[in-house]
Amino acid sequence: MKIVPSIVNWYFKQRYKKIEQHYLDPLMLQQKTLHSLMKKGKNTTYGEKYNFSGVKTYEQFLNYCPSNTYQTLHPYINKIIAGEKNLLWPSKINWFAKSSGTTSGKSKFIPVSYEALEDCHFKGGRDVMSFYCNQQQQTPIFEGKGLTVGGSNSISTLNNKMNIGDVSAVMIENMPFIGQLFNTPDKEIALLDNWELKIEKMAAATSQENVTMLIGVPSWTLVLLNKILQLNKTEHITDVWPNLELFIHGGVSFVPYKNQFNPLFGNSKINYLETYNASEGFFAIQDNPAENDMLLMLDYGIFYEFYDEENDKYVWLDEVKLHKKYTMVISTNAGLWRYKIGDTVSFTNLNPFKIKILGRDVQYINIVGEELIVANSDAAVAKACEKTNATLKEYSVAPIFMKNKKSGGHEWIIEFEQEPKDFDKFCHYLDEELKNANTDYAAKRFNNMVLNKPKIHKAPKNLFYNWLKKSGKLGGQHKVPRLSNNREHLEAILQIMNAL
Repeated sequence: MKIVPSIVNWYFKQRYKKIEQHYLDPLMLQQKTLHSLMKKGKNTTYGEKYNFSGVKTYEQFLNYCPSNTYQTLHPYINKIIAGEKNLLWPSKINWFAKSSGTTSGKSKFIPVSYEALEDCHFKGGRDVMSFYCNQQQQTPIFEGKGLTVGGSNSISTLNNKMNIGDVSAVMIENMPFIGQLFNTPDKEIALLDNWELKIEKMAAATSQENVTMLIGVPSWTLVLLNKILQLNKTEHITDVWPNLELFIHGGVSFVPYKNQFNPLFGNSKINYLETYNASEGFFAIQDNPAENDMLLMLDYGIFYEFYDEENDKYVWLDEVKLHKKYTMVISTNAGLWRYKIGDTVSFTNLNPFKIKILGRDVQYINIVGEELIVANSDAAVAKACEKTNATLKEYSVAPIFMKNKKSGGHEWIIEFEQEPKDFDKFCHYLDEELKNANTDYAAKRFNNMVLNKPKIHKAPKNLFYNWLKKSGKLGGQHKVPRLSNNREHLEAILQIMNAL
């Protein structure tokens, strides 16, 4: 019976008409958001301390309220977990999104209010489908089911009334009934905390379903797909799910992973759609599949600021410039006030406002002024793979510090799904593409004066998986750190590699 999918499809097409406000009057949307947040937050402990009742303009907000990191809000968050109310946000909070803690090694617990769930995370999920239904007018996607490769949740050890999980698990646990009808597998399997057991059970439970849509971080989605191929003794995932038509991805750049996905689909055409959905909120959606940027979503209860490190200045949307590197700063309907989330972006378009993610502000290498960022390394390694018919699986990079007047360098560990036929050529191309992607890197590489050629290790199979497993970071939103400005992660990975 196709009446329910037809109604759902119609609903998403109607919602798209409201999204058009993002194109017509984006500044108005953000002004309304700021006023709404001040009205909601003014009687909280935090709002009274920083005079939210007196905020009428962005300039006042900038002057009254300090910028925050997780460390500065941590005392408030600990008290909320312990049961105190009305500290950062007026409504009841009993869910916390646990961040992956990839870079610091320590997890963060991000408060998730009812408003953040309904007006941000779930609204973002609905809008993803609105964009897709507008692009694919006759899509039969709702005649099948969606499969989310997510994390798990648990009860807080500090307060048994508080629930903690990564953001995908929080959404699965709180998903409305109508959403559950269109998803597989059952929550009991989807939320298992034993990652390897979960993959086994998910593969078995979903192989017989009509899966039309996949949602997940690329790296972990690949683990599930390969398990399903192994279970069903086939090379193409579309032999198992012939009606699969969409992969919604986020969490890391898709550029290095795309060549791993394409062969899995055989001759079938799969649509890819990128989202920017973090523990702190749902921020942006790829509105045009032909372009690799995302539309900044402005009516999800999040007010955006952008920190210009070069000029030590905070701006809102009215002042941002094209192609300039900014650190994202957000104020949200869960009580994160002027919160630096640790991501850097640049604007590719100002009408409407579209962004590209450059990487984490703590994931970079800059030992001699080369200022290498993840966007550079992702692009370079993808092009080097393309030139040598290789397929990347994972990589991580750390500095080799200058010592005894010797030049420094970068040390790479790269795991291939398909190795290059000529590894030396791959290494040469990678270095050249890094120079093309980053002029500062190219200058520092000139004649090996301060940076030598990259030192590149070819990793054994499953090296990064084994490192994540040993670190207790399998599945969910956990990711391999691409770039580090110290050697902590790299030395731990090298230790496992050398022991094999």
